[in-house]
Amino acid sequence: MTNNFKNIVAWQIAHEFVLSVYETTKKFPATEAFGLTSQFQRAAVSIPANIAEGYRKLGKADKLRFLNIAQGSVEECRYYIILATDLKYITAEDAKSLQVLIEKTSWYLNSYCKGIITNNGVKDDIQP
Repeated sequence: MTNNFKNIVAWQIAHEFVLSVYETTKKFPATEAFGLTSQFQRAAVSIPANIAEGYRKLGKADKLRFLNIAQGSVEECRYYIILATDLKYITAEDAKSLQVLIEKTSWYLNSYCKGIITNNGVKDDIQP
């Protein structure tokens, strides 16, 4: 069992994705500061933030609700990668790098959810 959310691999990968999104969105036009840049950053941050928030929830249903919100944000970010590429705000190389990280994030997040559902090493009663 982990002693805090930072030990969850899904959170670690999601955090890495957020850092990459922030670095990549620096290349977006200034006119997008309150548009796509902001939306993409908020959706990216939502992933590890919801993993962290769900970590301390005591019941499976509560944990999974936050993790499901994170999964929704993963899908939102997938779209923003497509949109930023189509708008030519990012290079194909940047897009590929983000796609690799979002796929990895998604895989670990889904695995974490499955572990909670099957109670595979994940306890409902987290001790502080």
